[in-house]
Amino acid sequence: MSGKRIVFTGGTGKAGRHAVPHLIAHGYSVLNVDLKPLDLPGVPTLIADLTDNGQAFNALTTHPTFAGFNDGRPPSPPDAVVHFAAESHVDRSIYEPAAAIQTNVTGTFVLLQIAKKLVLSKFVHVSTDEVYGDMAPGAFSNEETPIHPSSPYSASKASSDLLVHSYVRTYNFPAVITRASNNYGPYQFPEKFLPLLISNLLEDKPLPIYGDGKQVRDWLHVEDHCRGIMAVLERGRIGEVYNIGGADIVENIAMAKALLNAMGKPETLLTYVKDRPGHDRRYALNCKKITAELGWQPQITLADGLRQTIDWYKTNTAWVAAVRGGEYLSYYDKYYKNRDASLHAIAPKSPSSV
Repeated sequence: MSGKRIVFTGGTGKAGRHAVPHLIAHGYSVLNVDLKPLDLPGVPTLIADLTDNGQAFNALTTHPTFAGFNDGRPPSPPDAVVHFAAESHVDRSIYEPAAAIQTNVTGTFVLLQIAKKLVLSKFVHVSTDEVYGDMAPGAFSNEETPIHPSSPYSASKASSDLLVHSYVRTYNFPAVITRASNNYGPYQFPEKFLPLLISNLLEDKPLPIYGDGKQVRDWLHVEDHCRGIMAVLERGRIGEVYNIGGADIVENIAMAKALLNAMGKPETLLTYVKDRPGHDRRYALNCKKITAELGWQPQITLADGLRQTIDWYKTNTAWVAAVRGGEYLSYYDKYYKNRDASLHAIAPKSPSSV
């Protein structure tokens, strides 16, 4: 599919900032669709809200940037869509679930309705391992594992997965679903676990650890995720699901201690805070299918990836400072410093008080 035109939704986010250059380096012409422009030379962005059917349809079918892709060729529809755009933070979905439902469910539905009218070779829907829900100790999710989401975020992604499946079955729509494990790497917004800890350590601030910190996660470097997406885009079978995991399965507390050691900070900075409601204990992916069918496997070890990620945040302190201001500070204070009050506010009422 190299040399063809790709519509990429959510390219301004962390994963998109890696995936879009990766696609371009492999000969693709990319149009980013997002609420904010992507600051990469030669990559046009259509500012469009995918939850607004009229706005999204007009943008994707009539906008002159879409027509030309800035590559000098005559106007034509895209050859494929890679749908990355999502509200992806679990905590935000717990306290304020409407945005996750609107973006992840309604936004995917609107995009499917538009894409169904185009002649696409493939529609890659990017999902998450969280749709499988909490795994038993030692267990791994494969693509046949029933989905059992625990949070409004994972439920919204599971819902969008089911929508995509229905379009494959009902309309013979050329979609493929990927489910990736916890991504990490440069440009990740510091409300997520790893960049939150790294950016706090750069300022010698405490590290907030949920509960006992023994939640298990499967860590995948964002560049390996991009390679997985590329493999699915080029060789994935229509109608299939492909797990993309990092094969580095680590407890959160062990990850925090690894960061402390790598950055030369004391363990006295560890601070245990009240656990997230409904917090899953274990995610772990079986990725034999994508390896056997598409030849993909992770290339970046967790040790190398952590060193690279720490170095990036050390070098890009201005970026970190910019995104940690304003609304982020309010979010951090509400859900970490004042966590007990925030959790009390969302706790269900007892039957006697209803």
